Amino acid sequence: MGALENKKILLGVTGGIAAYKAVELLRLLQKAGAEVRVVMTKNATAFVGPLTFRAISGHAVYLDVLEEDPEGGIRHIAWADWADAVVIAPATANCVAKLAHGFADDALSTLMLAVRAPVLICPAMNTHMYESRPVQRNLDLLEASGMTVLEPDSGDLACGVTGPGRLPDPAFIADRLVKLLVPKDLKGVRILMTAGPTQEAIDPVRYISNHSSGKMGYAIARAAEYRGADVALVTGPVSLPFPVGVERISVKSAREMLAVMENRMERADIIIKVAAVADFCVQNAADHKIKKTEGAPVIVLEKNPDILATLGAKKSHQFLVGFAAETRDLAAYAKDKIARKNLDMIVGNLVSGPDSAFGSDLNTVTFFYPDGSEEALEALPKERVADLLLDAICARRRCRGGLDA
Repeated sequence: MGALENKKILLGVTGGIAAYKAVELLRLLQKAGAEVRVVMTKNATAFVGPLTFRAISGHAVYLDVLEEDPEGGIRHIAWADWADAVVIAPATANCVAKLAHGFADDALSTLMLAVRAPVLICPAMNTHMYESRPVQRNLDLLEASGMTVLEPDSGDLACGVTGPGRLPDPAFIADRLVKLLVPKDLKGVRILMTAGPTQEAIDPVRYISNHSSGKMGYAIARAAEYRGADVALVTGPVSLPFPVGVERISVKSAREMLAVMENRMERADIIIKVAAVADFCVQNAADHKIKKTEGAPVIVLEKNPDILATLGAKKSHQFLVGFAAETRDLAAYAKDKIARKNLDMIVGNLVSGPDSAFGSDLNTVTFFYPDGSEEALEALPKERVADLLLDAICARRRCRGGLDA
């Protein structure tokens, strides 16, 4: 969530049972580096005390439009000008109606008329209220006015009804707030990616694989979605939360991954192959579990198809990016792959150090290009590497007249 670093966020809290989740959201935003101020309606204070938000945020809570601003200004104007973004969570039906029709009868609704920053509305209410025509009409009006409305979750509600109306998880709200703030320089660009390891069956319960966690590929997919790209991620088996807004295609073996990539590559503008694909598969994979009573099995390996080389031979308009994880001679291997596999760029990293090992949250990489140039990065969080990689891809595509020029 680097996009929230040093951002000024207004958090609006209204009078719904989900108001308690706003405390966790406040914490998450602060953890991501944002400065947060809280505006509450009178009804919200019946669910969570203002002192809680004041103690956590370090700022006075704005409750009454008529209360005197200790800084001597007009608070609803000053705070509106101060904000880089506004998130209202939860937003009750009453709050939604006020915002849709321009009412200004409390601190929050009055302040919102002066806001010019991006706004994220998170409605939460009884299912029947949420699905009612007036509420849906009001939500449409908010979206038409330029605000972003987050669809509520479905599930068991406090009122005993099951259906849509639950406030989404605070981590999801924070994630969507990040997307709201990130410039959309990849809007309309179609990105096809791979991530994670592949698994090559020995028998129905055993396989050959590697230590890839999928973190780098998932970070790139998430960053590209934030920036407006249409992302399809072909993923091997990993234990990671899947990026929001990204199409998921799950595979296991290298041959399955290749089939998907060949089928989808023509529709892609950018292809980024991050997956650590097994170079070999088992030629004599057993149909049933191999029993130890049968003695040590003899496993015969054969080469898997080279996915990156296959894509490089077939590409037309696509910008093709590969990854090279090596234990030595990184530059030599990476430059050889660029030429041999017809790549537009390759990201090389040594997997022998603690900052580049599989599973680490950091990565130390070098970008290599067909013209012989290269750019070495220091050890950085994988989320930051993802953004720098997308920056580099955009710059190179502009140079050759790509779709994002």
